[in-house]
Amino acid sequence: MKNLTPSYLKHQFLIAMPHMADPNFAQTLTYIVEHNANGAMGLVVNRPQELNLADILEQLRPDDEAPASTLQVPIYQGGPVQTDRGFVLHTPERSFQATIELDGLSLSTSQDVLFAIAEGNGPKQSLITLGYAGWEAGQLEAELADNAWLNCPFDAEIIFGLASEQRLEAAAALLGINLSLLTTQAGHA
Repeated sequence: MKNLTPSYLKHQFLIAMPHMADPNFAQTLTYIVEHNANGAMGLVVNRPQELNLADILEQLRPDDEAPASTLQVPIYQGGPVQTDRGFVLHTPERSFQATIELDGLSLSTSQDVLFAIAEGNGPKQSLITLGYAGWEAGQLEAELADNAWLNCPFDAEIIFGLASEQRLEAAAALLGINLSLLTTQAGHA
């Protein structure tokens, strides 16, 4: 019997298939932060909320007026888990109090990154989410086997260089796929 090493999807994109019924993930592009035998964690990167960084700063520092530039910094719905917790994906030129390196990308969860962005001395490029997507051990693998997701290599240009509504199609294009041509019915060959 072959000894197979599990294949994990850390630092890749998950593309929701057109037939994805879960409203939390329908038409989403998710960046996989971690994936191992214990489960997976990701951040949806194409669902802006009706919030901006100024709204968040108002909660964190109610006595300080947020810079006008923070009105232009969108906050994304990162997933359905811990929707009150913030995550900032960013370019790795700086580290903050709670930063982990992710293969040419960084993830920070401390407030200091938000204040740095507001003050204009934060990372060159960033994406702020509230909440995350989480899968228990084997759950993501089962969803992949059920054709709920496609995966493709990560490309920073998709997150930082494209408008949110263009990201899903751009990731699918990395695989040579036009999602509008796929059926909305799930199946197995």
